Amino acid sequence: MSDAWVTRPEEERDAEAIRQVLLAAFPTALEADLVDALREDAAWIPGLSIVTEHDGTVVGHALLTRCHVGDTPALALAPCSVLPAYQRRGAGAAAITAALDAARALGEQLVLVLGHPSYYPRFGFVRASIYGIRAPFDAPDEAMMALPFGSGPVPSGTITYPAPFGIAA
Repeated sequence: MSDAWVTRPEEERDAEAIRQVLLAAFPTALEADLVDALREDAAWIPGLSIVTEHDGTVVGHALLTRCHVGDTPALALAPCSVLPAYQRRGAGAAAITAALDAARALGEQLVLVLGHPSYYPRFGFVRASIYGIRAPFDAPDEAMMALPFGSGPVPSGTITYPAPFGIAA
């Protein structure tokens, strides 16, 4: 049986469904509260919050928001979530792929993710340390990853996350 995933940018009507996906996918409300706070922050970029639907129901979500490497704008991929019943079926990958495609279409140059080192390389992510990019906190080198778009220079330095992440630089 194959799943027919539909991906699209978040619409205002999706906020509660996304919150429910996050609450189901994570053990606490921290990620759901983070997404709600990011919607109100200057880091929010319209079109870069992507939902995955199955039969008209929101089952997955991926979010890209503005961060910086040094003084250079970049994007942070976080959080990504899928309803437990739809995990390991491609719903998350569909949302991530659509989000990355949307970022490319907007002319973005760099996406960063702190994530599972055996999952994110399928999208083209590599260790951020290759480019001299580091997190503002202790993170395993293999888990802090970067995906540059285009052939231009990749900035180096410490990542600055949006305020709702609660990470001081």
